[in-house]
Amino acid sequence: MANQIKRAHVKWVENYKFAGTSNSGKSIIMDGSADMGGGTAVTPGELIFLALGGCTGIDVVSILNKMRVPFRDLKIEIEGESVDSYPKIYKWVKITYIIIGVADKDKARQAVALSQEKYCSVSAIVRQSTTLTHEIIFED
Repeated sequence: MANQIKRAHVKWVENYKFAGTSNSGKSIIMDGSADMGGGTAVTPGELIFLALGGCTGIDVVSILNKMRVPFRDLKIEIEGESVDSYPKIYKWVKITYIIIGVADKDKARQAVALSQEKYCSVSAIVRQSTTLTHEIIFED
């Protein structure tokens, strides 16, 4: 399979607000933090955590579906601590998977491991600059 070229376009709207349009034509509004006069939308730094959760979440659901492992819900929490100096990269990032009502916990662990070790491109990118860990919490 050939590499796919991806493109995005980001356009200034006003103040610290920007509109980003993805390769597929979908758009999102981003803004600077409230303390700098923004605060009306997600900041670019926050998008990293959202992208991380979305990427690994899609993987886990896809893998569990392929394994035919039913579950009721999946929640993903991401936290991290940034450094004090610029660029404000993260010292560490932790993903917590909360998997509710899963029929097979071992296969759920395997699905998370496959996402983190093989499939999630956002995890791979984040791992290049910080320590990325995860835990799984099972609820009935």
